[in-house]
Amino acid sequence: MGGYRPGMSELLRRQVQPGEDGVRLDVLLSGWLDESRSRSQARISGGQVTVDGQALSKSTKAQAGSTVLVLTAPPRPKPVPPTVEIRYRDDDIVVVNKPSDLVVHDGAGVRGATLVDALRAQGVPLAPGEDPRRPGIVHRLDRGTSGLLVVATSPAAMTALKAVFADHSVHREYWALVEGFLEPPMATIEAPIMRSTSNRTAFTTGDGGRHAITHYTTVAFHRDTSEVEVTLETGRTHQVRVHLRAVGRPVAGDALYGATAARSKALGLTRQALHARRLAFDHPVTGQRIDITEPLPPDLAEAQRRASL
Repeated sequence: MGGYRPGMSELLRRQVQPGEDGVRLDVLLSGWLDESRSRSQARISGGQVTVDGQALSKSTKAQAGSTVLVLTAPPRPKPVPPTVEIRYRDDDIVVVNKPSDLVVHDGAGVRGATLVDALRAQGVPLAPGEDPRRPGIVHRLDRGTSGLLVVATSPAAMTALKAVFADHSVHREYWALVEGFLEPPMATIEAPIMRSTSNRTAFTTGDGGRHAITHYTTVAFHRDTSEVEVTLETGRTHQVRVHLRAVGRPVAGDALYGATAARSKALGLTRQALHARRLAFDHPVTGQRIDITEPLPPDLAEAQRRASL
């Protein structure tokens, strides 16, 4: 088997039944494993599939009574997660400063370390939730967005925080650097958000989407950019980025939502200029008011400096 490597383990061993006689190997495998045909073809071409001990082609017709063996390589170990700065911690919650380029939790397409991995590595207990991939997580920041995020470390806090976010009583304030100038300089954007039909990694506004409300105030004008303070009433995926794009003022550095490459380069940006700088809420267990502000990280402070020149 050309694709075999030490450490590979047995994923499936199955005998071809009379009713499956003559079916192409890739078709058969796709059905058995409930995966796409292209994924099964990749397994076959990678030498991870044998029929009666022989590695065959994807178009091989299965014969009743033959034994099909599927091997799989062990999962690659995740890289060591970065150390995440903690801004507040008690027995029920932690408030962290999430760096950019760090995904909050595991999911489809996630390959690297996550915020959940980082907190576990730092010995932070995370409250169990409905999804085992998201312990302690009640809200998220996009991968390229930096800033403040609260995580539940006790079951009581997990339940209460979900309710607090559901009734929109958390103050979430963002700093954004946008292309051009918003007119009017202070307004509310109310537009439903839905997944894009042309790009499954992006979202857009449109009828049939989920209700979404964003408030913004321009706090500084520069030559071709503006600094904007944004607060959210709702928490839809990519909400700030989608709403600012919808009014023709994409977040600088945000190529997914229309930011220009030349301007991003001039500002030194390699990600969207979006930072969750303030988080304020009543503690879900004690009722104590928590109000934390996080300064801009170095890359966004540098973009701010360049914009003001």
